[in-house]
Amino acid sequence: MLQKIVRQILLVLWLFLSYNGVEGRKKLSELEDMELEKQLKLLNKPAIKTVKTKSGESYDCVDFYKQHAFDHPLLKNHNFHPQMKPTFAEIKRSSYSSTTNRLSTIWSKDGGCPSGTVPIKRITKDDLIRQRNMPPPEPANFDDEFSNNNIEQKGSYYQFNGYKRAIARPQYDPKLTKFSGAGMATSLYNPHVEGQQHSACRLKIQNGSDILQVGWRVDPTLYGDNNTRLYIHYQTGETHCFNTLCPGFVSVHTDIPLDLTFGDNLSQRGGSPKEINLYIYRDMGVGNWWLLYGADYTQVGFWPHDILNELKGYATNVDWGGVIYNPPGLPEPPMGSSFYPTGNSSFDAYCRNIAVSNEDGDSVGIYSIVWLTENKFAYKIQFDTISEGSNTFTYVFYGGPGISNP
Repeated sequence: MLQKIVRQILLVLWLFLSYNGVEGRKKLSELEDMELEKQLKLLNKPAIKTVKTKSGESYDCVDFYKQHAFDHPLLKNHNFHPQMKPTFAEIKRSSYSSTTNRLSTIWSKDGGCPSGTVPIKRITKDDLIRQRNMPPPEPANFDDEFSNNNIEQKGSYYQFNGYKRAIARPQYDPKLTKFSGAGMATSLYNPHVEGQQHSACRLKIQNGSDILQVGWRVDPTLYGDNNTRLYIHYQTGETHCFNTLCPGFVSVHTDIPLDLTFGDNLSQRGGSPKEINLYIYRDMGVGNWWLLYGADYTQVGFWPHDILNELKGYATNVDWGGVIYNPPGLPEPPMGSSFYPTGNSSFDAYCRNIAVSNEDGDSVGIYSIVWLTENKFAYKIQFDTISEGSNTFTYVFYGGPGISNP
């Protein structure tokens, strides 16, 4: 009982401090305010049209050539265009796709962005103030935590800057050390988070300090709400950012914003799961890394090879699964479905149909993994191959309720 009371007091104090942090906008110095206005001018490009989603959110339709990506100094003399198409080998196709994968429009009756533009969510001063409290990214080097000789890796209890994960990685194969891409179908959930917490599912590819991620995320610090949203993250050296908050990722699609909300189209435990397909693949001709969405591999955009270091070539690591962030002293938030996995796709959060492509661009199924959880009392992970009708699917089940700090 005492622990419960202490937990509630901590939450109230944390929310109060977070609220005051946002209210602190009123106390910004003139210099700080000028700096924020400068950032907003860089981020918010002139809109050819402003459109609204069915949920009421507004997006600016920005001319392809004026998007923030091209503010990157290495992209000043680019020759990219909106009709660009990647070159890669045939992706291993799934014989199953959920209704979530079919790209029904997210826009209101007025329609989406016109050809030659891309949808970008307008950033506000409050967004920038709130995002000052974003935590640093996950530490890049986790290789030593995995045991390639033991797929029953139990994980450790070390603190990694407030991050906890339940993730899987292909077991070491000397014939498969260079990856040109990876993909997954992931079920959509809405775990409860508060304050500066976040909870996410992601596909991550990496080489050294270069990391590219895509997945879904509940993150009130980043987004200002508790919706389940699509996200991407880019990290190279000391540079890292989400979505279009820094120059780099080049959007090409007129209908898919990088921070779109999935609204009520979410999985409910015991029901039919709602999922999306996500892929990151390397253009075998040029070397750009493309983000693909949905069962039809819709091309959302790409990270140009010019802005990368180690990922100018191939990836050396791939992983799938859940991740949470929690500030010190607060209860750890739930992950995935908010329950421990049971091995049932109707009840568990999962990454399904996990696959990678080799250095020739050929898709390879994953049938053996190593896995890691930092706190097995809060989050767990399972790996299984399941027959469903005439099809066989590879699943990584993950998730958990979180746990109170002592």
